[in-house]
Amino acid sequence: MTESPSKSIHQGRNVKRFREMLGIKQEALAYELGEDWNQKKISLLEQKEEIEASLLAQIAEVLKLPVEAFQNFDEEQAVNIISNTFGDRAFDNSFNRGTINYNPVEKIIQLHEEKIELYERMLKEKDEMMARLEKLIGG
Repeated sequence: MTESPSKSIHQGRNVKRFREMLGIKQEALAYELGEDWNQKKISLLEQKEEIEASLLAQIAEVLKLPVEAFQNFDEEQAVNIISNTFGDRAFDNSFNRGTINYNPVEKIIQLHEEKIELYERMLKEKDEMMARLEKLIGG
Protein backbone atom coordinates (compact mmCIF):
# COMPACT_ATOMS: atom_id res chain seq x y z
CA MET A 1 0.00 0.00 0.00
CA THR A 2 1.57 3.31 -1.03
CA GLU A 3 0.50 6.75 0.01
CA SER A 4 0.05 9.35 -2.67
CA PRO A 5 2.56 12.15 -2.16
CA SER A 6 -0.10 14.75 -2.93
CA LYS A 7 -2.34 13.69 -0.03
CA SER A 8 -3.98 16.83 1.24
CA ILE A 9 -4.19 18.11 4.78
CA HIS A 10 -7.73 18.18 6.23
CA GLN A 11 -7.89 21.80 7.39
CA GLY A 12 -11.31 21.52 9.04
CA ARG A 13 -10.16 18.60 11.14
CA ASN A 14 -7.10 20.62 12.12
CA VAL A 15 -9.31 23.55 13.18
CA LYS A 16 -11.28 21.15 15.38
CA ARG A 17 -8.15 19.54 16.79
CA PHE A 18 -6.48 22.82 17.75
CA ARG A 19 -9.75 24.33 19.02
CA GLU A 20 -10.23 21.33 21.31
CA MET A 21 -6.60 21.41 22.48
CA LEU A 22 -7.15 25.04 23.46
CA GLY A 23 -10.33 24.11 25.32
CA ILE A 24 -12.54 26.33 23.15
CA LYS A 25 -16.12 25.26 22.44
CA GLN A 26 -17.66 25.56 18.98
CA GLU A 27 -20.08 28.18 20.34
CA ALA A 28 -17.21 30.32 21.63
CA LEU A 29 -15.38 30.16 18.30
CA ALA A 30 -18.61 31.06 16.50
CA TYR A 31 -19.11 34.04 18.80
CA GLU A 32 -15.56 35.27 18.13
CA LEU A 33 -16.02 34.93 14.36
CA GLY A 34 -19.07 37.20 14.37
CA GLU A 35 -22.83 37.27 14.23
CA ASP A 36 -23.01 35.26 10.99
CA TRP A 37 -21.61 32.26 12.84
CA ASN A 38 -23.18 29.65 15.13
CA GLN A 39 -22.26 26.25 16.55
CA LYS A 40 -23.77 24.36 13.59
CA LYS A 41 -21.74 26.39 11.05
CA ILE A 42 -18.55 25.69 13.02
CA SER A 43 -19.41 21.98 13.01
CA LEU A 44 -19.88 22.06 9.23
CA LEU A 45 -16.68 24.07 8.80
CA GLU A 46 -14.71 21.47 10.75
CA GLN A 47 -15.84 18.83 8.25
CA LYS A 48 -14.43 20.73 5.27
CA GLU A 49 -11.17 19.44 3.85
CA GLU A 50 -10.16 22.88 2.58
CA ILE A 51 -11.11 26.25 4.07
CA GLU A 52 -10.93 29.57 2.23
CA ALA A 53 -7.67 31.39 2.99
CA SER A 54 -9.35 34.53 4.37
CA LEU A 55 -11.55 32.51 6.75
CA LEU A 56 -8.61 30.37 7.81
CA ALA A 57 -6.68 33.56 8.61
CA GLN A 58 -9.62 34.82 10.68
CA ILE A 59 -9.81 31.54 12.62
CA ALA A 60 -6.03 31.58 13.17
CA GLU A 61 -6.31 35.10 14.58
CA VAL A 62 -9.12 34.11 16.95
CA LEU A 63 -7.27 31.00 18.16
CA LYS A 64 -3.96 32.92 18.26
CA LEU A 65 -2.24 30.31 16.07
CA PRO A 66 -0.35 30.67 12.80
CA VAL A 67 -2.35 29.83 9.67
CA GLU A 68 0.34 27.26 8.85
CA ALA A 69 -0.80 25.17 11.83
CA PHE A 70 -4.05 24.43 10.00
CA GLN A 71 -2.42 24.13 6.58
CA ASN A 72 0.53 21.91 7.49
CA PHE A 73 -0.38 19.69 10.45
CA ASP A 74 -0.84 16.11 9.25
CA GLU A 75 -2.09 13.80 11.98
CA GLU A 76 -1.35 10.73 9.87
CA GLN A 77 2.29 11.78 9.59
CA ALA A 78 2.46 12.38 13.35
CA VAL A 79 0.88 8.96 14.00
CA ASN A 80 3.38 7.33 11.62
CA ILE A 81 6.27 8.92 13.52
CA ILE A 82 4.86 7.60 16.79
CA SER A 83 4.13 4.11 15.48
CA ASN A 84 7.56 3.85 13.86
CA THR A 85 9.13 4.98 17.11
CA PHE A 86 6.99 2.85 19.42
CA GLY A 87 6.05 -0.01 17.09
CA ASP A 88 7.13 -3.61 17.42
CA ARG A 89 10.79 -2.62 17.68
CA ALA A 90 10.13 -0.86 20.98
CA PHE A 91 9.46 -4.23 22.58
CA ASP A 92 12.20 -6.29 20.91
CA ASN A 93 14.95 -5.40 23.34
CA SER A 94 12.74 -4.76 26.34
CA PHE A 95 11.37 -8.24 26.82
CA ASN A 96 13.87 -10.46 25.04
CA ARG A 97 17.16 -10.18 26.88
CA GLY A 98 18.02 -13.86 26.85
CA THR A 99 18.00 -14.21 30.63
CA ILE A 100 16.17 -17.21 31.98
CA ASN A 101 14.60 -16.48 35.32
CA TYR A 102 12.55 -19.22 36.96
CA ASN A 103 11.41 -17.21 39.96
CA PRO A 104 7.98 -15.82 38.97
CA VAL A 105 8.14 -12.94 41.46
CA GLU A 106 11.52 -11.84 40.15
CA LYS A 107 10.26 -12.19 36.58
CA ILE A 108 7.25 -9.99 37.36
CA ILE A 109 9.52 -7.38 38.94
CA GLN A 110 11.85 -7.52 35.94
CA LEU A 111 8.95 -7.08 33.52
CA HIS A 112 7.62 -4.11 35.49
CA GLU A 113 11.06 -2.48 35.47
CA GLU A 114 11.28 -2.99 31.71
CA LYS A 115 7.81 -1.51 31.25
CA ILE A 116 8.82 1.53 33.31
CA GLU A 117 11.90 1.98 31.11
CA LEU A 118 9.70 1.72 28.02
CA TYR A 119 7.19 4.25 29.37
CA GLU A 120 10.02 6.65 30.22
CA ARG A 121 11.37 6.34 26.68
CA MET A 122 7.88 6.87 25.26
CA LEU A 123 7.36 9.97 27.41
CA LYS A 124 10.69 11.38 26.30
CA GLU A 125 9.81 10.74 22.65
CA LYS A 126 6.37 12.33 23.16
CA ASP A 127 7.97 15.44 24.66
CA GLU A 128 10.41 15.65 21.77
CA MET A 129 7.60 15.21 19.25
CA MET A 130 5.50 17.92 20.98
CA ALA A 131 8.50 20.27 20.82
CA ARG A 132 8.87 19.54 17.09
CA LEU A 133 5.14 20.14 16.54
CA GLU A 134 5.27 23.41 18.48
CA LYS A 135 8.23 24.49 16.38
CA LEU A 136 6.33 23.50 13.21
CA ILE A 137 3.33 25.62 14.12
CA GLY A 138 5.54 28.46 15.25
CA GLY A 139 4.99 28.03 19.00
